[in-house]
Formats: sequence, C-alpha cells, structure tokens
Amino acid sequence: MTYSIYLILLYILLVALRPTRKIAYALTPWLIFACSYDWMRLLPNWKVNPIDVQGIYEAEKSLFGIATASGTVIPSEWFALHHSTLEDIIAGVSYLSWVPVPLAFALWLFVKGEYRWCKRFSWAFLIVNLVGFACYYVHPAAPPWYVLKHGFEVVLDTPGDVGGLIRFDNLIGIPVFQSIYSGNSNVFAAVPSLHATYMMVATLYAILTKQHRLVIVVFSLLTMGIWFTAVYAGHHYVIDVLLGILLAVVTLTVYECACRWVEKRSRSCSN
Repeated sequence: MTYSIYLILLYILLVALRPTRKIAYALTPWLIFACSYDWMRLLPNWKVNPIDVQGIYEAEKSLFGIATASGTVIPSEWFALHHSTLEDIIAGVSYLSWVPVPLAFALWLFVKGEYRWCKRFSWAFLIVNLVGFACYYVHPAAPPWYVLKHGFEVVLDTPGDVGGLIRFDNLIGIPVFQSIYSGNSNVFAAVPSLHATYMMVATLYAILTKQHRLVIVVFSLLTMGIWFTAVYAGHHYVIDVLLGILLAVVTLTVYECACRWVEKRSRSCSN
C-alpha cells in the first residue's frame, strides 16, 4: 500500500503546481490503474471464488497440447524444455515494454498537443484493466508456472514467480524480473492475460491517431512478442492470451462506439 500512497502524494503535488496540473489531469487514469492493481491485495481474488488450477491446465492440453515421446504437454511445458538465448532476449525485451511503452505513448500524445487523444487512450487503457481485474475475481486461475512448480495443489501464500523470464535475468546479470515478480500479489490472476492487451491497446490507438508507420510496426512487433512471451515464459496459457485479445477488441469497440456517439451528440447539441 506504500506504493499507492507515494503515487497519490506525487499526483497531489503535480496538481498543486500550475505547470504540471494539466498533465496530471491527463494521466489520472494511470494513477487509478496503478492504485487499483495495488489495492487488489486487500481482497485476494481467491477469497471471492475458487481457484481454477487443473481445469484451465486440462483445457489447454486438450486444445493446444503438443505430442511428445513422454506424452502430451502444454505449450509452456514444451518451451520450458525447448528454449534459446535469442528467444530469451526477445522475451525479456518484449515483456519489459508492457506498461512503460503505453505510458510513454500517452505522454508522447500529450507532448504533441494531442490532448484529446491522450485522454481517450488513457481512459481506454484503464477501462480494459478494470474489466480484466473484474475477470480475475470472477474466475481466479493459476498460471502455467504454478502447475509446473506446485502441481494442482492450492497453496494460497505462494509468492510470485518469474517463470522462464529467469533466463533473461541470468543473461544480463541483473534480477530485473525477479524484483518485479517477487512482490506480485496477484498470483492467481492468469485469465485473461492483461499482458496480451496492453501493447495491443497502444497499437490500436497508434493506428487511430495515425502515427508514423515505423511506430505502428514497432508497437505491433512488441505486441506479438508479448503474446509469445506470455506462453514461452509460462506466465499464461494460450487460452489466457486469446481471451486477453478478445477482451481488448470487445472493450475497445464498445468504448470507441460510446465515445463517437457522445461526440456526435455534442456536435448536434452545439448546432
């Protein structure tokens, strides 16, 4: 909770200072997002509904299982045995972009004077997250690395785990992901994969705001890199990733339709 308090105090300071007030207002959705994520530790999702450990694993094996000499395994299990340095680098770089790049994109829109799009993108990012957080409470689910490490037994005080991303930390000699995931309070929050949505949302708004083609290409590559890494590193099932993509498409479609309806109504009233 200390994390949220620091952010709120910083936000109050930025609002109090006239030069930074406008950008603070524009980034309000990001403050709500960060605090909401942090506050979920106050009411763990497993206290609301039972944790799905084996069901999601068996569904993944049935839909996307890979036949091996020792039997059928899920993709994350296969990648745990078949990985490479190049894939580890791609995985690490891609996963590090999941929040920093969308946040940087929002700031870029603000700096360019596209204040309307900055707010629109930021609120879209928040709404996708809130819908995803709600899904975590409706259907708590363990990620692949949990099953690989603990089997189907429910261990409520399980700390976060880096999964296959430990190989990236070992490559660079810095515990980047270990420091991120060691304090993770949302271990049973695999469905849907919000990792799969973040860069996707940024990419879609890069297209809507007609950014340079190179920006769209880089965003698209990072998006696909995150989709791959989620499964490669054992943080999500393929099912989680597909549901995360569906979440982004449905939520953003409804959100954009609502925004355009409001704009149309506003223009009609002004005329």
